[in-house]
Amino acid sequence: MIIKIRNRNQYEQIMLMIDGYLSKATKGGGFASLSKKESNELQELSLLVEAYEDQILKIMPLPMTITGVVSDKMVELNINQNGLAQLLGLGNSKLSQILNGKRKPDVLFLKAVHEKLGIDGNFILENIAI
Repeated sequence: MIIKIRNRNQYEQIMLMIDGYLSKATKGGGFASLSKKESNELQELSLLVEAYEDQILKIMPLPMTITGVVSDKMVELNINQNGLAQLLGLGNSKLSQILNGKRKPDVLFLKAVHEKLGIDGNFILENIAI
């Protein structure tokens, strides 16, 4: 068993092994379909990959912010900031200030984001800086 991923090639090989276990689990109806040995190996390989990604690839989750999610929605909808302002019923300068952190999101913005972009209200409540 490998105890440390030393290069990108090893990383990719281990990712293929993990993918194989995940495919088997999916086809079998869940992780319970894996043998004890397979489950243990999947767990060990996942930890190796996580360490390699953290230390070498520097893959880490980006902080989830309302403005970050709204920016992602702009890309997803293939609209520019002006189009988003129209969709949300906001002025372009107000939207620009909110997205650039120069102005705090207000209730009108948050309500529009929820209703027009379908962003979960719980996410909005949990991530709004008061």
